[in-house]
Amino acid sequence: MRKAKPKKRIILPDPKYGDVKVTKFVNNLMVQGKKSIAFDIFYNALDLVDKRMKDAGKSPLEIWRTALENVTPQVEVKSRRVGGATFQVPTEVRPERKESLSMKNLIQFARKRAGKGMSDKLAAEIIAAYNQEGGAFKRKEDMHKMAEANKAFAHFRF
Repeated sequence: MRKAKPKKRIILPDPKYGDVKVTKFVNNLMVQGKKSIAFDIFYNALDLVDKRMKDAGKSPLEIWRTALENVTPQVEVKSRRVGGATFQVPTEVRPERKESLSMKNLIQFARKRAGKGMSDKLAAEIIAAYNQEGGAFKRKEDMHKMAEANKAFAHFRF
């Protein structure tokens, strides 16, 4: 390696819940540096989750955390060229990447949803992920199926 590894940036906890994970999620949600708008969207989404899931008996933050866990992939496939052929090799996902992938997938599928505002779409996707359904959960299931199907190439792991 020619250069030193870049230092990890310290992320400050969010103002309402005092949680670093929330700030990371909001940073992924943010578009064009509009962080205060991203925070508003996230907090409004959690308020909507609270209204819609009153019978769950959990706080909206706990529901969001469970939804994130439900869409977190454990394995993924990476392309590996051996000889003239390219194999899809299943590999385990690093913890930081797991968190990042789950957040990005949740936000991506929330943006694709039909609905009025982004907070409404995000709330709907969080509830769907909590109930183990929706686009982000399906993406995780597809990743796992792909890894399972290519288990024979696991010995090509790098």
